[in-house]
Amino acid sequence: MIDVVVFFFLLGVFARLVKSDLRLPEALYETLSIYLLLAIGLKGGIELSKQPLAALAPQVLVCMALGFVIPFVLFPVARALRLSGVDSAALVAHYGSVSVVTFAVAQAALARQGIAYESHAALWVAVMEAPGLVAGILLARWSLRDGATRTNWSGLMHDVLFGKSVLLLLGGLVIGAVAGEAGTAPIKAVFVDPFKGVLALFLLELGLVAGGRLAEVRRFGPAVLVIGLLAPPLLALAGAATGWALGLSTGGIALLATLAASASYIAAPTAMRIAVPQANAALSITAALGITFPFNIVIGIPMYIALAQRLGGTGP
Repeated sequence: MIDVVVFFFLLGVFARLVKSDLRLPEALYETLSIYLLLAIGLKGGIELSKQPLAALAPQVLVCMALGFVIPFVLFPVARALRLSGVDSAALVAHYGSVSVVTFAVAQAALARQGIAYESHAALWVAVMEAPGLVAGILLARWSLRDGATRTNWSGLMHDVLFGKSVLLLLGGLVIGAVAGEAGTAPIKAVFVDPFKGVLALFLLELGLVAGGRLAEVRRFGPAVLVIGLLAPPLLALAGAATGWALGLSTGGIALLATLAASASYIAAPTAMRIAVPQANAALSITAALGITFPFNIVIGIPMYIALAQRLGGTGP
């Protein structure tokens, strides 16, 4: 059965398709996104406090490498679909980066099924956000190759590494790791217990946004459908194989597969707008949020969990 939070997303899509006047205040959307990022980071940090950091170094390095490689794998596919070099680079950067909300939905699905996963999995989200963006920018610069456009790398990396999503995730991880379970007990009623309800409200808003993007699919033609629908399951296979090779649990394999299959629609659009202003931002957002995000939370995540169960895994 589909997790209950997914129905909120579908409600948002339906509301937009029937042209309902349903809207969430912009300030509420911003508040919910801040909450989710902090809550995910805190929960990961609490569990991180219970284990040695050195043991996690191989996982961190492999996750970063996976995020960096994905754009280079997808770039020739995007070019074969007759997208321009800069549009291809910007698009694949979104897929090299990750979606924290897709990760949260996968966590909820695993919890509902009683499947255990690595308690520090939020750390993977934090370290996979930036490498794919850097790879996408390198591909864009290679595509331009005229020397006319130069990237302010220090400013760009500052915006990526200290942007809202990464800062809140890493900040939550550090706070949770330093304070531990006992130190964060007083805020458990705010950041742990209501998490799924807040996630449902956030997905309602994303359903409204994604529903509005569906009309743009026709504008961009088959390329956006091919990338948006075929890339996630193929990337999930790579993520699952990586998780299996790392000796992750069944739930951990499913989460890494989900992260590999996801596409960023928060950090990536900002980074690409700064670094590759020539790229068509609407194309990337339509693929990432209008196609891949709905595919992953409705169809993809159950597939990735089933794949992880078939592969099997060790205990968390």
